[in-house]
Order: sequence, then C-alpha cells, then structure tokens
Amino acid sequence: MNREKILIVEDEIKLARFIELELLHEGYEVVKVHDGREGLKRAVQPDISLVVLDIMLPVLNGMEVCRRIRQTSDKPLIMLTAKDDTMDKVMGLDLGADDYITKPFAIEELLARIRSILKRRGGHNAHKQGLKAGQLEIDLERYKVFYREEPVDLTKREFDLLKFLVENRNIVLTRDKILREVWGFDYAGDTNVVDVYIRYLRSKIDHKFNISLIRTVRGVGYILENG
Repeated sequence: MNREKILIVEDEIKLARFIELELLHEGYEVVKVHDGREGLKRAVQPDISLVVLDIMLPVLNGMEVCRRIRQTSDKPLIMLTAKDDTMDKVMGLDLGADDYITKPFAIEELLARIRSILKRRGGHNAHKQGLKAGQLEIDLERYKVFYREEPVDLTKREFDLLKFLVENRNIVLTRDKILREVWGFDYAGDTNVVDVYIRYLRSKIDHKFNISLIRTVRGVGYILENG
C-alpha cells in the first residue's frame, strides 16, 4: 500500500470528494481543503507528499498558493485548471508546479501523473544526498546548483532537467525519454520543449562558465559528459 499523503486543494466539493475516494482506493492517505489559504497552511506541513492544487480558489488563488509554497518547499505539486489556456499552464510551470491537468480530466490520467511524479522524486523522504558531475554540484535538499562553488540560478523545470541529465551522465538520452522522465507526459509528441530548456541550461552553465557540459547527439538527443 502507498504511504504518501496527498493534499487536495479544490473548492468544488463533489470533485474533491471524487478525487479523495479514488486516491484512498489506490492506498494513499488524503487530506482535502477547499480554499487557498487553508491549502497553503496544510501544504507546507512535512507530512504532505504531494499537492493537487486547483487554480480558481476562494480567498487565495492557486497561482499565489503555488508561488508561496515554492518559497519554502520543493514538494511535488500538480495544478488543476478549468481553462485550456497555454498562459495558465506556462505560468503554473514557471511558478514551480511539477505538472498540470485541464478539467475535465480522466481520473486515471491524474493517478498516473501522481504515480509518475512520486516515482521520479523517489517518494517523500528520498534524496538526502547531492549529485556531482565534475565541478558541478546539485544540492537536492535545498534545490540549489553550484559550479565551482558559484551558485547557478535555475527555475524548477531547469533544475529537474539538469538533475536528470546528471543522474544519467555519459548516457545518450533521447528527447522522448527526457520528456517522459522530466515532464511526466509527452506534450502530444512535441519534443521542441526539450530543446528550449537545453538552451536555457547552456546559457546559464555552459556559456557562463565557458565549458561544454551538455552535448547534442545529432538526430538522437543529448548527453551530459562532464562537469
């Protein structure tokens, strides 16, 4: 049985209850609240493993809740939105959400994304140590990156991508594999987002420090070879 505790922050009472029942059936522990302020209070508690957060909430909207959570915590967070609006999705991801899902959705899809994120994160208590690739260091507990002890300022998505590359250093990774493991879903087959975020990382690390950390394997994907 799962031991992770999932927080549902959703003001639609029936939907919150439906998600709760499905999660309980899957073996998760569940806490649910119905406004943003209560959601924020509960989300930062250490017993919560993952947050399912609606955008349109009373008292405090989901975007602001996400922003405040990310000030102190990197725990997994999936945003729910009633709008099929690209700007909402981009804003949510930029604020640090791990994933988003648009209403109405199939509960199987939400459950699959929860499983994927928790697996990727290694569960609630995983990753106490850091990662290294040459002179590049990743502090997994504090969500910080350093090169030659100089801090590198990355977004949540850039951090996750770099972490995956370092964990698989000296292995050629296809764009599809990177999408599955870092984004958790395939963006309807569009792999251009990987190229965009690789450019972001190169700008902040390779170009800044005059190194060649991430190499393109033409027609295949990318490989991180050294730090």
